Amino acid sequence: MPRYILGISAYYHDSAACLICDGHIVAAAQEERFSRRKHDARFPTLASKYCLQEAGIGVADLECVAFYDKPLLTFERLLETHLGTAPKGLRLYWKSMSVWLNQKLWIPQEVRRELEYDVQVVFGEHHESHAASAFYPSPFSEAAILTTDGVGEWTTTSYGYGRGNQLHTLAEIKFPHSLGLLYTAFTYFTGFKPNSGEYKLMGLAPYGEPKYSARILEEVVALAEDGSFRLNLSYFDYVAGLKMTSSAMDALFDGPARKPESPLTQREMDIAASCQKVTEEILLRMARTVHRETGLKNLCLAGGVALNCVGNGRILREGPFDNLWIQPAAGDAGGAVGVALAVWYRHFEQPRVVDSAGDATDNPTADLSTDAMSGSYLGPAFADDEIEAFLQGQGAPAILLGAEDLPARVAAILADEKVVGWFQGRMEFGPRALGGRSILGDPRSAAMQEQMNLKIKYRESFRPFAPSILREHVADWFEMDCDSPYMLLVAPVKQERQIQMTTAQQALFGIDKLKVPRSEIPAVTHVDYSARVQTVRREVNAPYYDLLTAFHSLTGCPILVNTSFNVRGEPIVCTPEDGYRCFMRTEMDFLVLGNYLLDKRDQPRWQEEASWQQEFELD
Repeated sequence: MPRYILGISAYYHDSAACLICDGHIVAAAQEERFSRRKHDARFPTLASKYCLQEAGIGVADLECVAFYDKPLLTFERLLETHLGTAPKGLRLYWKSMSVWLNQKLWIPQEVRRELEYDVQVVFGEHHESHAASAFYPSPFSEAAILTTDGVGEWTTTSYGYGRGNQLHTLAEIKFPHSLGLLYTAFTYFTGFKPNSGEYKLMGLAPYGEPKYSARILEEVVALAEDGSFRLNLSYFDYVAGLKMTSSAMDALFDGPARKPESPLTQREMDIAASCQKVTEEILLRMARTVHRETGLKNLCLAGGVALNCVGNGRILREGPFDNLWIQPAAGDAGGAVGVALAVWYRHFEQPRVVDSAGDATDNPTADLSTDAMSGSYLGPAFADDEIEAFLQGQGAPAILLGAEDLPARVAAILADEKVVGWFQGRMEFGPRALGGRSILGDPRSAAMQEQMNLKIKYRESFRPFAPSILREHVADWFEMDCDSPYMLLVAPVKQERQIQMTTAQQALFGIDKLKVPRSEIPAVTHVDYSARVQTVRREVNAPYYDLLTAFHSLTGCPILVNTSFNVRGEPIVCTPEDGYRCFMRTEMDFLVLGNYLLDKRDQPRWQEEASWQQEFELD
């Protein structure tokens, strides 16, 4: 009889569910995709229901439900922290206690109530769940593991190694000293939303100069050579207060925190650059220490900080490891995957077998996309008959194309500098669109980046877009020659593809840098000549690979602009209805739903446009 385990992460941010069967991942999804509430932290009832439906089972068929952390340990930390900072901490204490006493301390009861069944509930530890999500799905039989995030129970950073079906922790850094919270504090200080806008801080960094980095290392972070660190808590307010930073930060950085939605200044850009530089230095020192302590060739990363793809790129290029694998859902959502696998391998003591052809442990040229995440395409898919039924119900004109004709037709549309919504196969698990729920454009267009930001995504103009590229051509265009299937590595554009700046252009500051084309693919080249690369193999995503191949044949360019199929403030689309709604509410030109092609000019008038833009005006 097959044995099923449902992994759950919930109640903090980005709740998710993952179902495994005999150690194999069957399905995984974030609750936000179904509830349409971005970063939804509520119990993942809808995501759990999807996972069970995907396997064709009911709750009664589960061996157990695994929860990704231990609430009692987190409760202990909150009690010690808030009462230890009394009387200031009492305000935050009373604010959080009602939630804990009514819900978060009663996880088994909550699980059984939400799933409507008296199922067994087991618990993992937060960073163990991250470590398990990093190692168990990786293509390595053994690897070093580094997990870094805000905080889970007491731990904020841990490192160790995985071998066979076992995980071993060698060292940890404890709350309140946290690299994730440091980055979130600077996210808050530069006017972005904590636990949501960290990627904006990373995208803003290349516009600035790291003029404050020495000041951060002198005053804010005491960094040791081995990568361990302590924060000067006088600059922060997250321990006892309701904000991320204290007034001391205002004095250190020449003024108060930027108000959300106010104009960005050079100061914020310089602060972002400085925080990013310090973060990268900490990560590089940690990586060297982990390598020295473990002596292993491969490194696996998870935790929210592992989504810092600029830092990941530096670890790959400058660090001591031969291979790097990063959990695509590195944040808390991935904890659902990790805890389910940890229970299977450690609690039930099941053997772990890695495909010898893809095992990169002793094979630096191995295909790193031969992991257990299935390209992260773990969400729902919709057959053409389901899509046809939706389109008929909507009264939406569409052309049905054969799978062999669709790539060339769409490639020609993209080459004409049109923007295409691409809805194919299973939805991605994690924060990145990877060719399942994507908005696509021509990377050769100098106007595409601004057009997609302002007219399609309705987001800040400085935000960069990422390239998807045929795996066999990545070394021709970027300074890397390895798999990057999850868009979690940043690499420089090849020197010969770059367009060098004039003296006058080099003198530009801030957002003015955005107006200068940097390469043959300006729409995906950031102002520092870098790009966040996704490599695509046919065996992982055949429809997307075939589209890239058709575009390459037509234009000589094996790359497409790939951004997530959503707009600012909205989760990535899940269903054909979600995709069509986003298509009609933006200035996208064409939509592909399975094998159906829709032209915006043929569609009936959409009625909700004004109210919708107001709804998603802010994050």
